[in-house]
Parts: sequence; C-alpha cells; structure tokens
Amino acid sequence: MAKLDKIEELQRLIKEDSTNFQARRKLAVLLMDYGFNEEALQHLLYLSKNFPDDDGIFYNLGIVYEKLKNFPKAKESYLKSLEIAPDSIDSAYNLGLVYIELKEYDKAIKSFEEILQVDPQDSNSYFNLGLIYFKMGDYINAIENFQMTIDINDEDIYAHFYIGNIFKELGDLDSAKEKFNKVLELSPDYSWAYYNLAVIDNETGNTEGAVYNLEKTIELNPYDIEAYKILVRILLKEQDYDNAVKYSKEALAQCEETGDLDYLAYIAHSKIESPDTKEYLERAIKNHKTLSIPLAKAKTELSKLK
Repeated sequence: MAKLDKIEELQRLIKEDSTNFQARRKLAVLLMDYGFNEEALQHLLYLSKNFPDDDGIFYNLGIVYEKLKNFPKAKESYLKSLEIAPDSIDSAYNLGLVYIELKEYDKAIKSFEEILQVDPQDSNSYFNLGLIYFKMGDYINAIENFQMTIDINDEDIYAHFYIGNIFKELGDLDSAKEKFNKVLELSPDYSWAYYNLAVIDNETGNTEGAVYNLEKTIELNPYDIEAYKILVRILLKEQDYDNAVKYSKEALAQCEETGDLDYLAYIAHSKIESPDTKEYLERAIKNHKTLSIPLAKAKTELSKLK
C-alpha cells in the first residue's frame, strides 16, 4: 500500500475512533516522513498528553519542532525524552544539534562528549564538536575533532572541507588546497571545494587555475553569485571581454539581480562597445543598495555616456 493511501486509511480509522492511539502514532510518523509537519505536530501533542511517560513521542516531537525551526520547543521535547529515558543516544544527539542552533555551545559540547563516552567511535559526534569549536573560533580544538572524524571515517568530506577552511583562514594555503582537492577526490561535484581553490588561485596569481575552478563552480552551482563576480573581474583584467560579457549576462539570468552584477555587466559591455552598456549602468544605479561602488561614482559615469 502506498504511503499516501496509508495516511488516508489511518485518518479514517482515527475519525472513526479518536482513541485509536496506535493508528494516531503511525499516522504522525507518516506525516513527518511526507513533510506534513504541522499536522504531525497536532497528533504528537495529543499523544503526549495521553502518554506523558513515552520517550518516543517526545523524541518525535523534538524532530517535528526542529523541522519547523522552533528550536526552543525542540530542546524542551528532547530534554523531556531524556528525562524519561536517560540512555537515549538519539535524543542526546539531536539535543546537541539543537544546542548548536541555539548557540548554547557549552551545553552542546557536553552532549556530544557524553555520547562519545558511550560510543568512542561515533564520528558524527566528533564532527559536531569540530563544528562547535569552529563556530567559536577555537581552531585548534576544531582541527583536533575534525581530524578524529577523519581517523574514524576518512570519507567524511565535510570534515576535510572544514579543515581546509581553517588552513585557508590561517594562511596555510598549500595545506588548504590539499584538503580541498581531497574533498574533490571524494566528491567531484562539490562546488564549494572548487570555489575555495579558485579563491586561493586568484590570491596567489594563478589566473588559469582560478578561471578553471570558477567555471567548474558555476557549472555545478549556477547560482553562485560570488563565483560569477570573481570570474568576471578576472576576465576583465585579462582583457577577455567576450567571456566577461558572456558570464556577466549568465550571472544576471541565473542569480538574483544585484547592483554589483549590473555594474560588472556594464563594464564588460562597455569594453565591446555594446549598445546595451548604458542600460546595465542604469540598472546598477537602480539597484544601488547592492552596489559596492559609491552611487555618486556610478551617476558620474552615467552622465558621461551618450
């Protein structure tokens, strides 16, 4: 039986007998699976009043509240689940994630450290500890925990990626590139790895490498505004005006229009003496709230155009 048919059947059973708790519990889980979170919430709240000592109900309540971005309520639900069943690893783990969302980092650290006391090979807990320390700016502890993640699971691309970001932040660009290339070895379609390699190449004067990696970034993620901006600026500097025009137009077609994209399109089109040059500058001025250059400068340039 298809899940949607099952939902309809369970709804019918509950309509016939509102005290059919088994059907209501199954229905709540199916609704969660299909993303009907508000509906699932109502059934779970009903069940929680009738079964106040059922840790599973409060665990599912926590999940639904997380999906609804109501993290204070999710925290409350997971804590209740743990009060009933203190050894529930799943509730402890999800509680740790909620603490991260609420920026209650000390409590989150405690949650994941307690999980690791039970299961020292839980790479996900090490990863989350690394993420917490990264958010706190404690790069030493962040690298230590990301490395523990990798020691247990070398295929965790996100642990490699975060270590690469830390190396990049600390100025160790060779180590950063090594990590981003490792990410691409594990996941060739990870656009952010290409983007970070492009940024490093651009900073170190490797124009060819920067262009290649930016083009790969855009190929994999055609909505990456920053990648388009950097690429068009490089192409303008290299006097590759045809490609600068091509990518500036593509950026405006794919991404949310911004003053900066319009201005770059204006510069690119002016280099090939396009009849559309003035139009792009006018759009940049219209979108001046997202324009990095001074508005007065753009208006002065417009006054000089025929």
